[in-house]
Amino acid sequence: MASETAARSRWVALGVIASSMLVIVLDGSIVTVAMPAIQEDLGFSAAGLSWVVNAYLIAFGALLLLAGRLGDLLGRRRMFAAGTAVFTGASLLAGFATSPGLLIAARFAQGVGSAMASAVALGILVTLFTEPRERGRAIAAFSFTGATGAAIGQVLGGVLTDGLSWHWIFFINVPLGVAVLVLARRYLPDDTSLGLRAGADAAGAALVTGGLLLGSYAVVNVERYGGTSVHTLGAGLVGLALLAGFLLRQATARTPLMPLRMLRPRAVWSANLIQVLLVGAMFSFQVMFALYLQNVLGYGAAETGLAMLPTAVVIGAVSLGLAARLNARFGELAMLLVGLAMLTALLVLLSRLPNDADYATDLLPVLLLGAGFGLAQPALTTFGMSAARSEDAGLASGLFNTTQQVGMALGIAALSTAAAARTEGLLGEGAGRAEALAAGYRLAFGIGAALLGVAIVVAVAALARRKAGAAPVREREDAARVPAGV
Repeated sequence: MASETAARSRWVALGVIASSMLVIVLDGSIVTVAMPAIQEDLGFSAAGLSWVVNAYLIAFGALLLLAGRLGDLLGRRRMFAAGTAVFTGASLLAGFATSPGLLIAARFAQGVGSAMASAVALGILVTLFTEPRERGRAIAAFSFTGATGAAIGQVLGGVLTDGLSWHWIFFINVPLGVAVLVLARRYLPDDTSLGLRAGADAAGAALVTGGLLLGSYAVVNVERYGGTSVHTLGAGLVGLALLAGFLLRQATARTPLMPLRMLRPRAVWSANLIQVLLVGAMFSFQVMFALYLQNVLGYGAAETGLAMLPTAVVIGAVSLGLAARLNARFGELAMLLVGLAMLTALLVLLSRLPNDADYATDLLPVLLLGAGFGLAQPALTTFGMSAARSEDAGLASGLFNTTQQVGMALGIAALSTAAAARTEGLLGEGAGRAEALAAGYRLAFGIGAALLGVAIVVAVAALARRKAGAAPVREREDAARVPAGV
C-alpha cells in the first residue's frame, strides 16, 4: 500500500511539473496572436512591439543555466515554487499594464520566473523516476505538454483577444499559477540541497549570465539591425567572449558552477547539439508556416491556430501514447532517427508548396508528419538527461533547456533573415507580394530540412555505436566513476 501511495504521489508530482510547463509554453504562443491588439491599445512603435517578445526571451535564455545550478544548491522544489510565483505575479502585472514600458518590464519578469521554474523541471523528473521504463513514460508525458501548450495558445490567444481583450491572455496565467503553487507545496519532494558552498562560483555565474544575456540580445535583434551590423556583431562577440571565459573559469575554479564533466558523456553533448538543430528548424517552421497561412493564403489569427492544430494533436498523441513503448522496444536512437526523418520529409515537402495551396490536399497530409517530433523529443530528452546525478540534475536540466532556447533563437533569426532576403530580392525584380513571400518561406523550410539532415548525421556518428536502449544506463554508470570535482 505504501509503495502504491508513493507511486501515485510521483505521478501527481509529474502532473504538477507538466502543468507549470504547459502554462509557460502556452504563454509563449498566446502572446504572438495578440500582438496587433497590444500595439494598437498601448501605442507601441513597430520596433518597440518586438520587445514584448524579446524582453521575455532574453531573460529566459540568459538565466536557465544559472537557475538550474541554483536549484541544485538551494533546492529544486524551492526554485520551482519561487519561479512559478514570480511568473504568476508578473503575469498579473502584465495584464494590468497601461504603458509599453510597464508591459515590457512585466514580460522580462515573466522570463525570469519561467527560467527559474523550467530550469529545474527535468531535474525533478529524473530524480522522481529512476526506473528506465517509468522514466521513459514520464519524459513522454512531459514532452506532450509542450505540443499541447503551443496548440492551445495559438487558438486561445485569438479567442481571448477577440472575445474579451488582450489583457486576458496574461490574466489566464494567474489561477493556473496559483493552483500549481498549492499542489507543488503538497506533492513535490523536498529534495536535499547541496548548499551554496558546493558551487558558489560568483565569477562564473556573472560570466555565464552576462554571456547568455548579450548573446540572446544579439540574436533577437538580428532582424532589426541585421546580422552583420556593428550592433549585432558587437553584442554577439562580447557574449561569446564571456562564455569562453566562463568555460575557462569552470576548468580552474575550486567549486565550479558547472563542472565540465557534465559535457563529457557522448550522449549528453550530442543530444544538446541535436536539440539546437531540431528546435531551430521546428520552431522556425511553426513561425514561418503561420506567416505563410496568414500572409499568402489570407487566414485570420484563429483560423491559423486551428489550421496548425493537427500537428500539435499528432505530436501529443505520439509522445503521450506511443513514444515510451516504442523507445522501450526499439531503443531511443531508432526512434530519434525515425522522428528526425519524418520531420525532414515534412520540411522538404513544405519547401515545394504552391502559392495557392489547398489545405485539405496540400497541407494537412504534410502536417501529420509532425508526429515525428513526438518520437524524436522524448528520445532526445532521455539522452540529454542520461548522465544526470541527483546532485546536479538541476544543472543538467538547465543546460538542456538552455540549448533549446539557443536553438529557437538562432533558428528563427537565421531562417527569418534568409526568408526576408529572398522576399526582398524577388520584390525588387517585380514579383507580386504573395509570390515573393511564399518563395521566402519555402527557402526557410528548405534550410530547416538541411538542419535536420545535419542532426541525423550527428545522431548516427555520435550514438550509433551503442544500443540506444542501454545508453542512458551506461552514461550514468560512466558519470558515477568520475570524481565529483572534475
